[in-house]
Amino acid sequence: MKVTTKVFGEITIDDERIITFPNGIIGFPDLTKFAMIHDSEKGLDSIHWLQSLDEPAFAMPVMDPLIVCPDYNPEVDDELLKHLGELNPEEMLVLVTVTVPKDIKQMSANLKGPIIINSVDRTATQVIVEGDAYQVKFPIYDILNDNKKKAGE
Repeated sequence: MKVTTKVFGEITIDDERIITFPNGIIGFPDLTKFAMIHDSEKGLDSIHWLQSLDEPAFAMPVMDPLIVCPDYNPEVDDELLKHLGELNPEEMLVLVTVTVPKDIKQMSANLKGPIIINSVDRTATQVIVEGDAYQVKFPIYDILNDNKKKAGE
């Protein structure tokens, strides 16, 4: 499938890379087909893009929350994950959305609304974590900079 995107221009997405959100994502219930795109030069430990295949102008930056919050382990009601099928921890991918405002130092990750992906079936959902343990705007700029410095040592 060829898609003309706002961020990456024209790209080809293999059918086996399509991730389906049966209920859409929070705020965008009609967007159900996505593909994960990353900059191969930056590797897998960076920010990726969840590119909508329903609306090519829509792409969300996402990342592995463990990069910025090593003890991230939200409790999610099994009922919210039921439509993802049988989930084994090794087959589950957890991502969080990233907000990059004009002042990049205000960059944040939404730890309160993780995206859970069944990597075998390529089905996904976004959930809201109950309680106050995680923030919607968890500041990540300094953490990412520190990680980059440590990697360069």
